[in-house]
Amino acid sequence: MKFIPTKLAGVIIVEPKVFRDARGFFVETYRADQYALGGIGGPFVQDNQSRSVSGTIRGLHAQRYHPQDKLVRALAGRVFDVVVDIRPDSTTYKEWVAVELSAENFRQIYVPRGFAHGVCVLSEFAEIEYKCSDFYDPDDEIRIMWNDRAIGIEWPIANPVLSAKDRDARPLAEQLGLLPSVQD
Repeated sequence: MKFIPTKLAGVIIVEPKVFRDARGFFVETYRADQYALGGIGGPFVQDNQSRSVSGTIRGLHAQRYHPQDKLVRALAGRVFDVVVDIRPDSTTYKEWVAVELSAENFRQIYVPRGFAHGVCVLSEFAEIEYKCSDFYDPDDEIRIMWNDRAIGIEWPIANPVLSAKDRDARPLAEQLGLLPSVQD
C-alpha cells in the first residue's frame, strides 16, 4: 500500500494493493492500523455513497463546526476529485490538488478537516463512497462556488450539472467568517 503526500500538507493519495487473478480481484479498502501508519488516523463514524451522471460536479463542500476528515474512493466510473485548502491562515490557502479516482485504479484521497472537497464525473456515471470522521450537519455546511476565480480550479468541463444548492454557492471571499483555521 502506498501513501502519497500532495502539495497540500495532510492531503494524501492512497494506492492500495490490488490482488488480481482469473476470478477478479481483492483489495483492502480500509485497515485502521495501516492507514494510521500512512497518516490517516480516523476514527470514521459515517460512510456515504453517491451516484451521479456524467458532467455532474458535487462541491465544493466543507463543514465549519463539525469538520470532517474524509477518505474518498470511486466504486464505479471515473471522477476528477478536487481538494482545496480553505484555511485563510494557511500558507497554501486557496491552493488545490486534483486526482482521478476510478473503479479501475482503486485510488483513494484523504481530505483532512479544513479543506473543501468536490468531484466531477468523467464517465457516463460514477459512484463514490467516502468515510467521514464526524456526522454530517446540513446547517453547518460551507458551500463554495465550483468556479470561484480566486481558487482557479481547472475543471475538465465548462457547463456542469449542479444541484440547486451548488448553483447558489458563494465565492470563498464572501465566507471568510465561516472558514476554518489551521488551529481548528
